[in-house]
Amino acid sequence: MKQTKTLKVRVRDKHASLLRQMARSVNFVWNYLNELSFRAIRERGLFLSAYDMDRYTQGSGKELGLHSQTLQEVSREYATRRKQFRKARLNWRKSGGTRRSLGWIPFKSGAAQWKNGQVCHNGQHFKVWDSHGLSQYRFRSGSFSEDARGRWYFNVVVEVDARPSLGQGAVGIDLGLKDVATCSDGTRLENGRFYRDLEPALAAAQRAGNKARVRAIHARIANRRRDALHKFSRQLVSRYGEILVGDVSSTKLVKTRMAKSVLDAGWGQLKTMLDYKCAHAGIVFKVVDERYTTQACSNCGALPDSRPKGIAGLGIREWTCSACGVMHDRDVNAARNILAAGHGRPVVGIPFLST
Repeated sequence: MKQTKTLKVRVRDKHASLLRQMARSVNFVWNYLNELSFRAIRERGLFLSAYDMDRYTQGSGKELGLHSQTLQEVSREYATRRKQFRKARLNWRKSGGTRRSLGWIPFKSGAAQWKNGQVCHNGQHFKVWDSHGLSQYRFRSGSFSEDARGRWYFNVVVEVDARPSLGQGAVGIDLGLKDVATCSDGTRLENGRFYRDLEPALAAAQRAGNKARVRAIHARIANRRRDALHKFSRQLVSRYGEILVGDVSSTKLVKTRMAKSVLDAGWGQLKTMLDYKCAHAGIVFKVVDERYTTQACSNCGALPDSRPKGIAGLGIREWTCSACGVMHDRDVNAARNILAAGHGRPVVGIPFLST
């Protein structure tokens, strides 16, 4: 059974100037389509489709230094984002200044090939650090993309053989700030405090106006966080056949005073990794309702008076159920309740009706 997977490799720095020039042309096409689409909506009440916009850019690839399929992909991406954000006009892509858009050069299947140990695209050859053995794959759609430090990457979708996981059983995961993730079996991913640890160095670089140093520190923070989350998610996917995670919303909590800690934990990134890794391994991944999972006893299902309650109870890490006498670790108990909820069992016992 075949599955698709996106591979990412870094492009050698000597190609950066050529890629930046191509990216400027992509920005020009995007901005042209942005104005064209807006005028069509305002003057004629017509929403141009990607096919409609292709007619206006047809034949301009040679002059712009872009592959014809790149022009088509820009049209499709623009139409998709316009529909997603429900706007008559999207943001402009800027090629210069402090708010410059990071470089992006999309292409369709067949527009990039592997030849003589290099990526061949639009008549140009790009050397890359081939960490995936690209010669064994047939390239489909993809893109060249730039990061905040000006480094370029080649991203391509390929087909790979599915490798079913040999893991057994199920595990529930409670997301938190003291520990990023706590599993129902007691396994924990400690909070690496990636941003907090480097915050003093980042502040010093910002005060000094050293933009290159600021970008490097941000990249180091992101790399450390990504590495920890990749290792933890891979460990779970290899061990279990079903993974259940609480539906805590990081987008809501970033609007509170806990914003820095929530973003540093990387809950959304962990969920994304588990989602696609589980899909690739052929195992079940679910996000379940985590209401009352912290307060309910995972042993008897009651909501005892001794349970941690509200903001005042955030500091309570261990508690004893007054109904059945079982002592709980706060996060492990919540993870076990998430596991139970994912299997269709109510977290809280059926209440009785008073007469």
